[in-house]
Amino acid sequence: MTTRYCIANLDTGLDEAQTSIHIRLAKRLGLQDAGISDLTLVRRALDARKKSNIHFVCSYEFTTASPLTEKLVGDPAMQLRVIQASALDAPALPVKQINERHAIVVGAGPAGLFAALQLAERGMRVTLLERGQPVETRMRDIGRLRSRGELNTESNICFGEGGAGTYTDGKLYTRIKSPLVRNVLHTFVRFGANHDILIDAHPHLGTDKLVRIVRNMRTHLEALGVDYRFGARVDALLTHGDAVCGVRLASNEEISGDCVVLATGHSARDTYEHLHKLGIRLEAKAFAVGVRAEHPQALIDAIQFGPAAGHAALGAAEYALTHQVPDEQLGQRGVYSFCMCPGGLIVPSPTEEGGMAVNGMSNAKRSGEFANSGLVVQVTPEDIERHGIKAHPLSGVHFQREIERATFKAAGNRYAAPAMRLTDFVNRKASGALANCRFKPSPIPADLWELLPHWIASPLACGIRGFDRRMRGYLTDEANLLASETRTSSPVRISRDESMQSVTLKGLYPVGEGAGYAGGIVSAAVDGLKAADMILSSR
Repeated sequence: MTTRYCIANLDTGLDEAQTSIHIRLAKRLGLQDAGISDLTLVRRALDARKKSNIHFVCSYEFTTASPLTEKLVGDPAMQLRVIQASALDAPALPVKQINERHAIVVGAGPAGLFAALQLAERGMRVTLLERGQPVETRMRDIGRLRSRGELNTESNICFGEGGAGTYTDGKLYTRIKSPLVRNVLHTFVRFGANHDILIDAHPHLGTDKLVRIVRNMRTHLEALGVDYRFGARVDALLTHGDAVCGVRLASNEEISGDCVVLATGHSARDTYEHLHKLGIRLEAKAFAVGVRAEHPQALIDAIQFGPAAGHAALGAAEYALTHQVPDEQLGQRGVYSFCMCPGGLIVPSPTEEGGMAVNGMSNAKRSGEFANSGLVVQVTPEDIERHGIKAHPLSGVHFQREIERATFKAAGNRYAAPAMRLTDFVNRKASGALANCRFKPSPIPADLWELLPHWIASPLACGIRGFDRRMRGYLTDEANLLASETRTSSPVRISRDESMQSVTLKGLYPVGEGAGYAGGIVSAAVDGLKAADMILSSR
């Protein structure tokens, strides 16, 4: 009788072949080579702490012809355990049941897509409304913004099929601990993602892969009978007593439903304003603003990987940096990198006329010449009040708009990006010269100290010096900062109860980043799945 095991924390070389790992593992377990079969990699993480010994730390599953000794399995140093099911096994698909209720899902980002998928596959009638356009049209609209500086306020980096996450690096790792995370990853594989996302400790998809995946999800949802609509902006919630009963579109069409999943994303400011007027309980929350840094990818590779830079097994290097700056108000104010995109590009991400913001994206191969990352500073509602914006649930939105309008003005009233060499910013000396930059439509030399509030710019400069102490060479003349990174997360939380419904309006399920309960593709998708389960279990 065969027995299946998993061994964790096994160090493997960058060039080590599977046969070599097989032989090493058999020897470690006191077995002949033939005593192990079906050796399968199930987890892989890169350890680059020592540049002289960069390697992978892996978990493998394997089968033995006869059980290993209890002493061996029970030895903590072996990191060995018996398993019943493989970590790579896909969860069973939900059983479809007859369900006469009708759910309206607003927003086709990860939270909305996964909520709609769960509801439809369980037999519920679903209408999915997306204010933006399908990925094919959306890509053309983004192209016009980058090439001609023409903004479509309803179809852009933030609005459209797949949500804002489609035009990022497509990172799939998250800090949340939920069994639904594996469900999300397996679902992406089901719709076309590479199997490696189930194995890598830091999986990512890339924009090019995400575009195909969300298109495949759309085809599947429509085959299930989902009424999937684009260019369908929801302008109002319809209510009956203390419960939601439908929505009204910008076209004035009204759609009745038994519940509404509100998954609008963090940039649907008009939705927040409508909810506030409707009396839905909202609360201001902390977020972050700053700039986006662009370095040559070869420089980041050299800093992170040393002599191993360029090795085929490593790909483009990434980084995640944090720094705490002494602060009179908070004690310590956080400065950190955000949405780092190896081998990617910086893209314009405004959604409103007369305002400018930037974000970053990468394709799956991360093969571009530059690396970019948001460098952002912690902002609290109290900071905004001290800045002169009165306390209000939407004060963060007002603050974001203020910075975006100032950014647009500093760019010459265009959808271009005010930019400053990294060293000039830290030294507070605007030379007007920029390092090589590939941003489109164009970077505009500017003094970012005149653009950003001092209480943002000053800790940001301190944080960059701290980053350079962690990554020697990060502070360089070869890098630029581009303004402004304002859409890091929602500045608003829509209050909800344990059933995930609005505390004010029954049947309204605010989910994902826009509701203030998630921070990334996977956590937003998990939030959508949880809401769908709550709806399915309710009566």
